[in-house]
Amino acid sequence: MKERAPRIEVVGNANAVAERAAAFVIARMRDRQPINLGLATGATMTPLYARLVAATHAGLISFRAATSFNLDEYVGVAPQSPGSFHAYMQEHLFRHVDMPAERARIPDGMAIEVAAEAARYEAQIAAAGGIDLLLLGIGANGHIGFNEPGSDFASRTREIWLDEATRIANAGNFPDRVSVPRRAITMGIATILEARSILLIATGPEKAAAVAAAIDGPIGPACPASALRQHGNVDVLCDEPAAAALATRPRASNRRRA
Repeated sequence: MKERAPRIEVVGNANAVAERAAAFVIARMRDRQPINLGLATGATMTPLYARLVAATHAGLISFRAATSFNLDEYVGVAPQSPGSFHAYMQEHLFRHVDMPAERARIPDGMAIEVAAEAARYEAQIAAAGGIDLLLLGIGANGHIGFNEPGSDFASRTREIWLDEATRIANAGNFPDRVSVPRRAITMGIATILEARSILLIATGPEKAAAVAAAIDGPIGPACPASALRQHGNVDVLCDEPAAAALATRPRASNRRRA
């Protein structure tokens, strides 16, 4: 498949990334209603969601006509567990905005038949008409969603075993490392690439090698995020530390996105 370079923007720090990402999402939500959003979790997304909550309270945007699909959820973790992505989304976004609860979709990690739940979730995305704007973070090993290195670019929503590095990175959400889940349900790479628009956000020096591999390295399963170079409508927004290893670094910008 022909490589299509993403649009890359570098800003000075993580706070500036959150501001620019929020402006990007707000503009898309104001331009397109109803909208289907793909949502990620994690520390990178928390300040972005705080700004979207503030924008909702200020009347700049509304989630009333939005439908969301989260990228993933741990297998065997109950929605009410503090470590679940259900709990994360409630705490940082859903309970603070006006999106109808039935439109906030997250895989059911407690499903008895995990493969059936993955197929159901994939079908839900298709039935909704696909995702208009998908937000992504990137793991230090180059994963997107929980598509760990080695994931097939043709993969769909499925169960996946988590790399030990991923479990360590997420250990802070659980009482101890032993209790960190080993499995998750995640959107597959092919599912992610079907989103009409993708915004990848990266902050911090620990993401620099992954960002460089995704943008400058070979396209292949060793770095799942490199698949984004096959999409054609991807924006990458990162701070100076996350961009430090790029072969050709875009100049840092403090301009507001139109």
